[in-house]
Amino acid sequence: MTTGTRVLVLNAGSSSVKYQLIDMLDGAKLASGLVERIGEEHGRLLHLPLTGEPRETLRRFDGHGPALDAVAEELAADLMGLDSPELAAIGHRVVHGGLRFTRPTLVTDPVLAEIRRLIPVAPLHNPANITGIEVARRLRPDLPQVAVFDTAFHATLPEHAARYAIDRKTADEHRVRRYGFHGTSHQYVSRATARLLGRDPAELNVIVLHLGNGASASAVAGGVCVETSMGLTPLEGLVMGTRSGDADPGLVFHLHRVGGMGIDEIDDLLNRRSGLLGLCGDNDMREVVRRAQEGEEDAKLAFDSYVHRIRRYLGGYYAVLGRVDAVAFTAGVGENSAEVRAAVCANLEELGISVDPELNAVRSRDARTVSPSYSRVAVAVVPTDEELEIAQQTFALVRAV
Repeated sequence: MTTGTRVLVLNAGSSSVKYQLIDMLDGAKLASGLVERIGEEHGRLLHLPLTGEPRETLRRFDGHGPALDAVAEELAADLMGLDSPELAAIGHRVVHGGLRFTRPTLVTDPVLAEIRRLIPVAPLHNPANITGIEVARRLRPDLPQVAVFDTAFHATLPEHAARYAIDRKTADEHRVRRYGFHGTSHQYVSRATARLLGRDPAELNVIVLHLGNGASASAVAGGVCVETSMGLTPLEGLVMGTRSGDADPGLVFHLHRVGGMGIDEIDDLLNRRSGLLGLCGDNDMREVVRRAQEGEEDAKLAFDSYVHRIRRYLGGYYAVLGRVDAVAFTAGVGENSAEVRAAVCANLEELGISVDPELNAVRSRDARTVSPSYSRVAVAVVPTDEELEIAQQTFALVRAV
């Protein structure tokens, strides 16, 4: 069993690495940072120590190896390097765990091989996650490395919610089912909502709305996820910054046969040129709201489409749960856009859902309720902390080994 109390959390993207060093004794974030534009001429590392001034490095990082070497140097400069005996483990965000990985998992060669086998169902994410793990293992081969999967929290979906209504043999052969994503956020926020309300998570039914550039919803019954909006890929579900969310599958055939578009072109359209961006040319909700308030019709259409899709899922998840105790807004838009929260909850008093305009207008980094005291359903704003969730799951696993 490890004697260290610190966990380094790594979130490796295709051209970036986010990191946080967390002391598990009190949850303090000792350092955090971001390396971006890896492989490009003008790379950037921003290091944020708990005490002292932020430090910025502008230079080329030729791959994730040099990027993580630079992170290690920054941590060492704060006397918290990767060789510190206080470091208990490194926790890695891995987007897709398939059906096999439904809980935090100690990384071994067979585990890494299985994560690699899942690349076809997460081609944009798992390769970068694997690279981060490989580099971290090289830097500290003696240290436990733990993979925490975005899909794990949603592994409890009932089979009737996880299945697509297609030929079962074909679905099983190609691992086609609804996996869901943003799981660490949904898990953290559902528990944090229970703490905010002074309730036991096991007795609380929560609808979590994770609204960022990527957006997803989940229905959590007694701490267990029973529905979520993302599916085989992160494209399904809500209208997002650049993703379409739900669309008729026949759209793909139509664009190919009638529009003459290739599969890769359609993929790019639905993932990178749709959503808010496709509807009004802007994927920043702050700009969409500003433009809509100034009377721009395309921005108003984008805002209304975004809200309508959320409300459709909110009502559906109410029916799935039967009883709803709380609706929790989180992530960049959910935490910061009073306009979105007000529009989503408008005219839902019959369902016990409403917001207090004054409470809703308050900006704060703290978890809080924005519903009137008499509301049957608490409407909460709960800042997500995926890195802390990953650190907690990582630390619990290595302490138990």
